Amino acid sequence: MADIEQKVVKGLTGLRDWVDNRFPLTKSWNEHLAKYYAPKNFNFWYFFGSLALLVLVIQILTGIWLTMNFNPSAEGAFASVEYIMRDVSWGWFIRYMHSTGASAFFVVIFLHMFRTLLYGSYKKPRELLWLSGMAIYLVIMGEAFFGYLLPWGQMSYWGAQVIISLFGALPVIGPDLAEWIRGDFVVSGVTLNRFFSLHVIAFPLLILGLVGFHILALHEVGSNNPDGVEIKKNKNAEGIPLDGIPFHPYYTVKDIFGVAVFLFFFFAVVFFAPEMGGYFLEHANFTPADPFTTPTHIAPVWYFTPFYAILRAIPDKLGGVIAMGLAVNIFLLLPWLDRSPVKSIRYRGMNYRIALTAFVISFFVLGWLGMQGVTPLYTWMARFFSVIYFSFFLLMPFYTAMDNDKAVPDRVTD
Repeated sequence: MADIEQKVVKGLTGLRDWVDNRFPLTKSWNEHLAKYYAPKNFNFWYFFGSLALLVLVIQILTGIWLTMNFNPSAEGAFASVEYIMRDVSWGWFIRYMHSTGASAFFVVIFLHMFRTLLYGSYKKPRELLWLSGMAIYLVIMGEAFFGYLLPWGQMSYWGAQVIISLFGALPVIGPDLAEWIRGDFVVSGVTLNRFFSLHVIAFPLLILGLVGFHILALHEVGSNNPDGVEIKKNKNAEGIPLDGIPFHPYYTVKDIFGVAVFLFFFFAVVFFAPEMGGYFLEHANFTPADPFTTPTHIAPVWYFTPFYAILRAIPDKLGGVIAMGLAVNIFLLLPWLDRSPVKSIRYRGMNYRIALTAFVISFFVLGWLGMQGVTPLYTWMARFFSVIYFSFFLLMPFYTAMDNDKAVPDRVTD
């Protein structure tokens, strides 16, 4: 038995060496896992990067399977979704995993971004890391929008009609741009087929490329931590950070625990509340698209509603489109708007703490307002909270420069 084990080990070692001579397998394993040293004081907020990667895998796998039975045409799209739900073995399960995964994707991404705001992970030397992360977020928003039309239900159809028509507000090129996006004068089967191609091929490839770039950039500059201390500044004689531990096995085990907890809640939603009261799957989307019947209230899915509320808060259509675009893209400027020398909120003054709290409240309130019908009261509320939303960014150079920050320790704390 021992001889057999030795032969097996020798064979596997020889196979590994053969691969290493032709591909950097062991080198990649060491650089990105076994010998990638991460700060030893990661906390709860550091689960969400790996969870975002998990949800991306879920979306790709379930999306591939759904594509096998989906008919990307105006005549057959809604019926093919019903066929998947009713007649394909476990089709309902795969479809609900995909629809729940879309919302779960934005939940973990928003929490991942919030952690960045908490601990200043966008600050030097991680500016490019932040920009690549924001690029992923913007592409995922496009991916979600394209996928939203595919079920060809009432809310999918009219939601796409409203959002695409916004491009028509742009001066000079607006009408032609909106027609080019639709591929027709109105949202039609041509639009559906075009969005299907972008949703299942072009944007997933773009997301995968950006995720690879994001991970490489992260491992080049190193992970931030709750103290905002650069662990590369304190190394031992072998060049190993004194406040770092190997990502594997310490954080791989941690992430496996996080994955298990996440999947418990994820499948609880899939099995018991896949519609989530109409927030994940709108009730109007269980009715086939009808170009001649407009729903009484058109609103995008929940993860777009904060920006939709900002759009509706501006009386001028072009102004609303500009404000909505700025609300999404202004995050890109954070590394240069923040003038504080301190990264982590642990050592920030009250100015930043109050501003971040007000921003989070405004984001949630705007999200709720975006789901409601238009009334004068809600419109004024949206304007008020839009001002708070933008003030967080536009006033940041002033309140961060004047903040009463605390001294940052030289080493990470437990």
